[in-house]
Amino acid sequence: MSYRGLNTAVTQIRREVFTEVARMAYDKVQGENADLRMKQIPFKIVPGEEGKYRKDIFLERAIVQERMRLAMGLPTRRVDEFNSVSEGLDHAAIAEKYYDPPLINVIKFACNRCPEKMVKISDLCQGCLAHPCMEVCPKNAISWVSGRSVIDQEKCIKCGKCVDVCPYHAVVKTERPCAAACGMDAIHTDSMGRANIDYAKCVSCGQCLVNCPFGAIADKGQILQLINSFNRGDKVYALMAPAFINQFPELTKTGRLKAALKAVGFADVVEVAIGADLCTVDEAKDFLEKVPKELDFMATSCCPAWSMMAKTAFPDVAKNISMTMTPMVFTARMIKKAHPDARICFVGPCAAKKLEASRRHVRSHVDFVLTFEELSGIIEAKGIEVEMLEADEAEAAMNEASGAGRNYAQTGGVAQAVANKIHDWYPDKEVKIASAQTLPDCKKMLMLAKAGKYKGYLLEGMGCPGGCIGGAGTIADPKKTAVQLSKYVAEAPFKDPEQSSYIDNLHILKDDPNFE
Repeated sequence: MSYRGLNTAVTQIRREVFTEVARMAYDKVQGENADLRMKQIPFKIVPGEEGKYRKDIFLERAIVQERMRLAMGLPTRRVDEFNSVSEGLDHAAIAEKYYDPPLINVIKFACNRCPEKMVKISDLCQGCLAHPCMEVCPKNAISWVSGRSVIDQEKCIKCGKCVDVCPYHAVVKTERPCAAACGMDAIHTDSMGRANIDYAKCVSCGQCLVNCPFGAIADKGQILQLINSFNRGDKVYALMAPAFINQFPELTKTGRLKAALKAVGFADVVEVAIGADLCTVDEAKDFLEKVPKELDFMATSCCPAWSMMAKTAFPDVAKNISMTMTPMVFTARMIKKAHPDARICFVGPCAAKKLEASRRHVRSHVDFVLTFEELSGIIEAKGIEVEMLEADEAEAAMNEASGAGRNYAQTGGVAQAVANKIHDWYPDKEVKIASAQTLPDCKKMLMLAKAGKYKGYLLEGMGCPGGCIGGAGTIADPKKTAVQLSKYVAEAPFKDPEQSSYIDNLHILKDDPNFE
């Protein structure tokens, strides 16, 4: 259960941190002044003398400091060592700075030390005569003590059968929320009971950070580096992922989103769905060439969390992941080709895109990655008065992509676009599709594919619920976004990706040695 669309205390603090880091960057605060500002900001975000969310106000402020460091791309500090809050800032603040791993981090002293998976009897137990919980337990872990059921945790295997049969719903199964959200089983408990991430398994989907009720997990950001790039006069292009719809309703409904992005410092705004159009055509050709001639099935490449999971957990099927570039990379290459001196900032819903952008073969094309939530903080920091912006409907609509490209933002959109394109070329050819959302379901799909259940299929995996619209960096309720996205897809100026005015760039971008 994530909290997108709800203005919780966790989301408020997170966005206030993004805003204050952005203000600090716009103010060009450096050196000793930067250290002083970083010490002052927690008092601004957590004012007063008593803790509002935790018992200790000093702990609240210490957590804010760590969140600030991560938002600036800095590592968290060890609790048992002294380090200034601004330690490492001079090195990290340069505009060319990429992420230092790990991307997803646990702020240890913010962790609530939630118990791992556990089944227990609540006070709702009525001590019923039938006691079906005892009868159904395969390990005889439940006994009758003082008129109610009690579970022996040493014997319990957490199967949940007792949960299902209790007529009073008195048996509950609990799990650490971040671990429950992790589809890679990458979160465990350290020696002090705190959450710990196994980075050999983590694919940086970010679902743990948006499901932690204590805000103890955060990803690193490039807010500071991006604004420093603005400050020195760089020509930075914002590449807006199609999941942007409904994230900034006040701006999109008034046609002022593009104007707002230019006001914060971007030179121009480009819709990443134009790269999705190129991706559709290229992936359709890839499928036709390789399935079934070389591969039993092919899987789409767009979601970095999905593709990384597949290559990590199913190395035997890594070859089945399409080699087609992602829409982010296609779009970035187009901009770099037309404007060699440009710097590129992908703005989207995804924490894993930060990891993708840091890869050796991508980092020369994508300089910065922002989540929608981070961008919201930047807009707030700039103090933009929305009503003062001049709306340009032609600009704001960004009508350069197909409906198919825009539909990449939700589950099923990628595979459907590719299948439709193949059908356009070969009306008699049937392309079977299977799609999955969330990493656990993606794993199940790949297990079936490995077992030969999906021969000849095009598989689409999305690491987040609902697809990109449910990504860790989104602001709005994914269900409401899906409704708005459907309207946005229907309003596209054309449906066929091959009608894109950028389609001629496909072979140029793939074959140019300068983009290797």
